[in-house]
Formats: sequence, C-alpha cells, structure tokens
Amino acid sequence: MTDRPEAGEGDGGDADAESTEGNTEPPDQATDAQSTDDGVEVDEAEADETEADETEADGTGSAASPADTDAASPVDAPDPDLPPDVAKYDRFKKIDGGTYDRANDFLRERTYITAREWAIARLCADFRTETGVEMTKIGENLPELVPFMTDTYTPQAVNQARASFEEKVRKAGATFLYGAMCDFFTAEELDDVMYEATEVAKFLLEVEGVELSVEEELAAEDEISEVMREVREHSAALRHDEVECPDCGHHFEATAADAVDDD
Repeated sequence: MTDRPEAGEGDGGDADAESTEGNTEPPDQATDAQSTDDGVEVDEAEADETEADETEADGTGSAASPADTDAASPVDAPDPDLPPDVAKYDRFKKIDGGTYDRANDFLRERTYITAREWAIARLCADFRTETGVEMTKIGENLPELVPFMTDTYTPQAVNQARASFEEKVRKAGATFLYGAMCDFFTAEELDDVMYEATEVAKFLLEVEGVELSVEEELAAEDEISEVMREVREHSAALRHDEVECPDCGHHFEATAADAVDDD
C-alpha cells in the first residue's frame, strides 16, 4: 500500500499510435484530389459524411456533448454515495494540489511524524464520537477526506497510524520537557525553541483550515512563553531541592525563586 499517487499506465502508447496514424496519409493526397472538379466534389461529400459520423459518435444530432454537460453541472457537487459528514469535510483544502511526498518531506524536516500520521491524527480528532473513533469511515473515505492520500485504509491501518502518532508525541514531549527542565537551555534559547515549535504547529493548523488572527497568535505565544518560564523556574527548584551550605554543611530546601537567582 502506498500513500502517493501512482502514475497512469498506457498514456505514452496511445499518444504514439495517434501520432503514427496522423502521418500515414501522404502530404500530396489533398493536391491530387483537387486536380479535377469531380475530385473536389467527392472530397466535399466525404468530408460531410465524416462530419456526420463524428456527430453520431459524440451523441445524437445536436445533443450536448459530455464535456458541455460537465461544464454546465456544478463542479463541487457532492457525491451522493458519501456520508454527509464526509461530503462536507473541508480540511486540507489549502493543499488540494499537493502530493503525499511533498507533505511528508516537509514534516520529516520539522517533526517526527509522517504525512500519513498527521492526516489520520487530524481525522481521528474530527471523527470521534461518544463510543470512540470512526475508524472504518475514516479508512474507507480517506482519499475524499485528505487530498494527498490516494488509497483507502482498513480500520486496522487507521488504528496503527493513530497509535504511531500518539507514541511519537509522547516521546517527543518527554524529550522536550527534559530539555527544558535539565538546564541545558538558557531562558533565551528555550524561548527560541518554543517559537520555532509554535510556528510549525500553527502552520499545520492553518493548512488544515484553522484561521488564526494576529491577535490570537500573539496571545498564544505570550501564554506559551509564560508557561515555559514557570516550567523552567519549577524545574530549577526540583534540581536544587536540597542545597548544602558550603560553610557548615547544613541542608535546606530551595524555592523556585532561589534557584532562578542562583542561575
């Protein structure tokens, strides 16, 4: 099973065949046919017959061709066979022309998740009911729900991608939090890490269709920065929960403020 579109087969052969057929008629045939008045009349009659045959092949008489019918019909008409909530699902429309490989490359460079895990995690959040996630519906309608997903999935495959996403988030979260708490980063460096992570997360949300105003973005960044400052302060207190006096050897409990002052 692949998550990328497969190239069509047989296109090159048809094009070559048409090209060959178009070159079989000698270029002087039209000149020879017009050498006499009778020849001209015959050619005109044959042209009329050919035009009539093409008209019959396209349909009947003056009936509209399929192309005209398609143009007159609504372009975005929903498939009547799709469930209503699938038909009106409008996430990922900003990358309608994107491919799985491009989305996957972007995520691989900035996160630990794949495009498959990203898409299915979003769908599991959106198609969650009181009894659980509608994995069968997600898998059967995956190409209609996410433009860059080309294959349907079984419920087991959906659950596997969902579990893989959850495991990676938990591991990444533990890694990040340890990096924030172990005093490896300075306060300024930690702000830079959070800024970069926030920008990537916001971009993914915007691609999914979430509209964020400038005020909302700034407010979110301020709240995240405040939380991370508190995490750093309290983690400093944890690292120095028992401080020994260098003079008398007395142990005493440190507070978050004391730890920050020491840094």
